[in-house]
Amino acid sequence: MRVLVTGGSGYIGSHICRVLADRGDTPVIVDDFAHGLRHRIDGMPAHELDLAEPGAAGVLARLVADEGVEAVIHLAARKQVGESVARPLWYHRQNVGALTSVLQAMVATGVRDLVFSSSAAVYGDADGVVTEDAPTVPVNPYGETKLAGEWLAADVARADGLRVTSLRYFNVAGAGWPDLADTAVLNLVPMVLEAIDAGRSPQIFGNDYPTADGTCVRDFVHVRDLADAHLAVLDALPEQPEPHRTYNVGTGVGSSVRDVVEGIRHRISDAPATVTRPRRPGDPAAVVADVSRIADELGWRARHDLDDILDSVLAARAR
Repeated sequence: MRVLVTGGSGYIGSHICRVLADRGDTPVIVDDFAHGLRHRIDGMPAHELDLAEPGAAGVLARLVADEGVEAVIHLAARKQVGESVARPLWYHRQNVGALTSVLQAMVATGVRDLVFSSSAAVYGDADGVVTEDAPTVPVNPYGETKLAGEWLAADVARADGLRVTSLRYFNVAGAGWPDLADTAVLNLVPMVLEAIDAGRSPQIFGNDYPTADGTCVRDFVHVRDLADAHLAVLDALPEQPEPHRTYNVGTGVGSSVRDVVEGIRHRISDAPATVTRPRRPGDPAAVVADVSRIADELGWRARHDLDDILDSVLAARAR
């Protein structure tokens, strides 16, 4: 099968492209390469296109037809929360606008199946174990664009006969292969590594939460498991009974910030000691995915734990 993967040269996208290729499918990548790395997708058909630009839908429709695309995985988006707060208009144009182009191209070419990259950010300040039926009340423009994307995709699916599944990612980390490691310093694991590599103490914000060790608890899912989840959804889409479905993608197991930070420190000789800072406003004590829906309906479960994640990151760092 030929699968269009938007944002395919990024951290998550390149893992999805590799597992697609490894099983015999052909990923066709569309990316603006603003943050992705071309070496991650060597040997795969790739096209440079900003999906949020005027006229992108027509260009993409011609590309979809020329490449014989049969399904779409849409990942291309901006995802920095602080930037979204500072530039909300631009974020909506980038994220919702790009999805609009993808949906227009699909309707124009008759491609029906779409996997949409959403986010646990749609749940806002949720605390505890989060099901897909939890209230969706985003607290920043980034989360709002993801929820708006789900709404738009669902509306178009109902109106035009598409089959769409939105995947709400929790905290993605790790490396399936060393050359595909995350190079952006936006999440906890790369932030801790950057601090240690610079000789600075990694920081923990708050140690008085109502959790086992007093630090925040989050659900960390290995990027390779996340890639496999996309393939499980892609394979199930032709038989999906509803126009639009949502799934959480996580492990269903919480790991504390201290577990992560100390796990990294223990793998690096002479790493600086951890420093604890006051809580940051708005950080919930614990957020863990309820993953029973995707497990029951598609048989997908994460196969890697926090140790696997940290081992893979350190192996990539040593490469």
